[in-house]
Amino acid sequence: MHSPNGVSIHPDVQALTAATAARLITKLVDVQSRRGVATVVLTGGTVGIAVLDAVSTAPARSAVDWSRVNFWWGDERFLPADSPDRNAAQAADALLSRLPVDPARVHPVPAADEVSSAGEAALAYARALASEAAQEELAPGFESIDPRLPRFDVLLLGVGPDAHIASLFPEMAGVRTTGETVVAVSNAPKPPAERVSLTMEAINTAEEVWLTVAGEDKAGAVGLALAGAGSVQVPAGGAHGRTKTRWLIDQAAASQLPERLLDPEGTGAAAAD
Repeated sequence: MHSPNGVSIHPDVQALTAATAARLITKLVDVQSRRGVATVVLTGGTVGIAVLDAVSTAPARSAVDWSRVNFWWGDERFLPADSPDRNAAQAADALLSRLPVDPARVHPVPAADEVSSAGEAALAYARALASEAAQEELAPGFESIDPRLPRFDVLLLGVGPDAHIASLFPEMAGVRTTGETVVAVSNAPKPPAERVSLTMEAINTAEEVWLTVAGEDKAGAVGLALAGAGSVQVPAGGAHGRTKTRWLIDQAAASQLPERLLDPEGTGAAAAD
């Protein structure tokens, strides 16, 4: 079933990660066939990193020219560069160290041993994004979406049980931030307390936003977001791609979906669109 919200339900987390990896490879090949270079914004979390691991082992991975893929992050934990809890470190282990990527196209958020504060890291990341956007403007056929940001072809997000995305938590300052592309997060309700995150308005410049979610503990957040809850209370409900918003979820995470998003037979199995 193709739903208006782009919901695809998979039987379990293994099927979900394999399907998402295959979909990502297909998307990158498509973008490269049209523009030569593709850009993906990575996420962390158990499912997000499992997707990257699945990409790195997928037989079709060689169809992508990995030297012409740009990598950014939707958020990062403000920790030393060698911390295994950093999203960038986990992505390197699961994907980037296994593929022939161009190191110059990998853009991690500055780490706690590289800058003095999360605020400084946020400013530096915003500058790096703007610099890349300025370079893109020189490319033939470039269509500016936001002069502060490069074009994001696919932006991957996980969703927390509290419905947070990236490091934008319900009711906190980060999710309310406007006029900026990157925000420093302090007092996050889950450790580490200090983080750096793209803002909602930056996230929503992406051509496609994919929210990949697994587990019964996320079902309430998924249900609220797809029912249309406000983005301050339910940040996951505020993430939208310019051309497509995909919810890629397993059966457990789908258990509280609004009835209108389930198939007529009532099985809750939505086909990939």
